[in-house]
Amino acid sequence: MNQIWILIAILLPIAGGGWMLLHPMRSKTPREIYVMAVSLLTSGLTGGLIFTARGTVLTLGSIYRGLTFAFRVDSLSLVFLAIVAILWPIAVLYSFEYMSHEHGESRFFAFFTMTYGVVLAIAMAANTFTLYFSYELLTLCTLPLVMHEMDGKGRYAGKKYILFSMSGAALAFIAMVLIYHYGALDFVLGGSLDAGLAAGNETLLRLAFLLGFFGFGVKAAVWPLHQWLPAASVAPTPVSALLHAVAVVNAGVFAILRITYYNFGTSLLKGSFAQWVMMAFCAFTIVFGSAMSWRMQHVKRRLAYSTVSNLSYILLGASVMTTTGLSAALVHMAAHSVFKIILFFCAGAILCQTKREYVFQLPGLGRKMPVTFAAFTLASLGLIGIPPFAGFFSKWAIAEAAVELSHPVAWLGVFALILSAFLTGLYQVMVIVPAFFPTADQAEIAEENSSFTEAGWRMKTAFVLLMLLAIAISFGVGGLSDLLSACAQGLL
Repeated sequence: MNQIWILIAILLPIAGGGWMLLHPMRSKTPREIYVMAVSLLTSGLTGGLIFTARGTVLTLGSIYRGLTFAFRVDSLSLVFLAIVAILWPIAVLYSFEYMSHEHGESRFFAFFTMTYGVVLAIAMAANTFTLYFSYELLTLCTLPLVMHEMDGKGRYAGKKYILFSMSGAALAFIAMVLIYHYGALDFVLGGSLDAGLAAGNETLLRLAFLLGFFGFGVKAAVWPLHQWLPAASVAPTPVSALLHAVAVVNAGVFAILRITYYNFGTSLLKGSFAQWVMMAFCAFTIVFGSAMSWRMQHVKRRLAYSTVSNLSYILLGASVMTTTGLSAALVHMAAHSVFKIILFFCAGAILCQTKREYVFQLPGLGRKMPVTFAAFTLASLGLIGIPPFAGFFSKWAIAEAAVELSHPVAWLGVFALILSAFLTGLYQVMVIVPAFFPTADQAEIAEENSSFTEAGWRMKTAFVLLMLLAIAISFGVGGLSDLLSACAQGLL
């Protein structure tokens, strides 16, 4: 029976969004009821699968020897499924208010809804072939969202997104072919390569892993393949949140976790040049993203580069190639998803209410939009890593896992974490303090901002729900860490 529910959970939002494309709903209220109903039902089904379908395998068929479409709920997929199932309906609620200021709402919600199903397919993919196919489908579903405005900036962002995504897919495809040739595509904790076939070909396979790392690393925004992500910030804010916090970037991270721990295996990679190259690029990306965020005055682009940095926090933990490192990476993946979606939603609320897009335009707004800036402040403290927020504990756990390696590159990663935390504090505080306490030089801007009001009830409800979630995972981070440690070890 769980096999049927897996299929329904994936197909319901895809079919629901597809129906909206064929039969656009011009009336606002019925459309919102329909979209929310599909999202809530999908999240309900996903929640049920999390608790009841662990270990269940659904095989749809094979197109060639070993190239099988199959889905499975295992320990790692539980993490991604939980993040998506919790955050998606909240994102939909927020989007109703945000998109009321935009055009093309029916088309937007059609692709937004379809993307939900594709992300679930990635989360529950049982092998590299299914993951790769779903990963490519994700690009096609999100491209119209990135290009939603269809102006010059939107088309440019879309071209950049598709170019980088296709290039990354080519690299990942080569890695998949070599996995297939030297083993099996099925996900097996510890690796799916055949020991006999792999013997004597270790260097080739480690190079193949790096191709897969950089290929899937496009959506995970690893430097220098990150450039599409800041460009995509021209999309509507719900799309930015989707790209930066919930679906697309997490899909890239998730794919890298899969090939690292479930295809190539840490026994092949650990201590080799493949591990050190991965770790070095992650460390550089962490500092690069934070430094670029500090330079950016555009709020959404500042948050975009922050995402570039924080995704490599997760990958740095994964690059340690121990269950401790993977557990720390999963904790930061969960924490970052919540904090970053709040920050993007705040940026969107500010844009809707004030048309302000730049940091220097925000002084005094904290007093006029208290709920929005309370949410922004809370999420910023979590992102910086101020105790007792979950961001502190996830960063600490990543650093602790890296220190255990006692290798120069690992120490470089620890230094990158410390420097990035300092820079994160700078670029977030530069927004928060003037918003509540404008200086005398900012008095004129604060006076101009005094006429603005708080966002509507749907945005405020989304903020309250997300703040409660952020507080819950922060004060329950010990239990969350234990749970994700069990996921990292494949015990759930």
